[in-house]
Order: sequence, then structure tokens, then C-alpha cells
Amino acid sequence: QVQLVESGGGSVPAGGSLRLSCVASGHTDSPYGYCTGWFRQAPGKEREGVASMYTGDDNTYYADSVKGRFRISHDNARNTLYLQMDSLKPEDTAVYYCAADFIACRVSGDASDFSYWGQGTQVTVSS
Repeated sequence: QVQLVESGGGSVPAGGSLRLSCVASGHTDSPYGYCTGWFRQAPGKEREGVASMYTGDDNTYYADSVKGRFRISHDNARNTLYLQMDSLKPEDTAVYYCAADFIACRVSGDASDFSYWGQGTQVTVSS
């Protein structure tokens, strides 16, 4: 089993920044790396991929709506995933979820490519 725990959400004004963290624990050993990423879901909307990556190389995915504003990174020593969010907009308001997959993983914005999920952390951006 794998556990993912997010933190770092909060409320900021438009133009502000936040950094989300996600600590992975449990059976996370993977000699070549694994796929992990961030998704978000706003009220009344479907869950959408924000950014994802493969921890074993530089392969990344970003949604067009966040390119140039958000940056995904991973600390292998701490088994922690980060999402640095700058120039936040009100439309970024959502619950943000961390996700991971260890078998035949694919770096994408498709939620069906990820098997493990955190509980979510709220991000609210005011105008």
C-alpha cells in the first residue's frame, strides 16, 4: 500500500504564490522511478490534470492553463512531491490532489493513469 499526504494549501489573493507538498510513504520503492503528479477539482467540475512527472528522469506534463506559472518537482531523498504555484488566478481555486502510480506508469494529465491518491488540500485564490 502507498499513502500520499498533501499539505500547503491555503487562501491567497490573485497574483500570489503557494507551494504544495505531498509526502509518499509505504511501498514506494521503485528502482527506476515512478509517475506522480497533481490534479485539481473545482466545485461542479471534473478532476483535471495540472502537472505530472516521472521521478527517474525529466519527463513532465503541464496543463496549458498552468504552463509558465506552476512548476512540479520531486525530492527523491524525502520522497516528497512539490508544486510551486506562482501568479495564481481565481480560476486556480480548487481542491488539489496528489497522485502516484508505480506499474506501467504514464506521465499525463489523465486521472485514470494513477492508482494512488491523497486526500486533497484546498487552494483558494481571491480576486
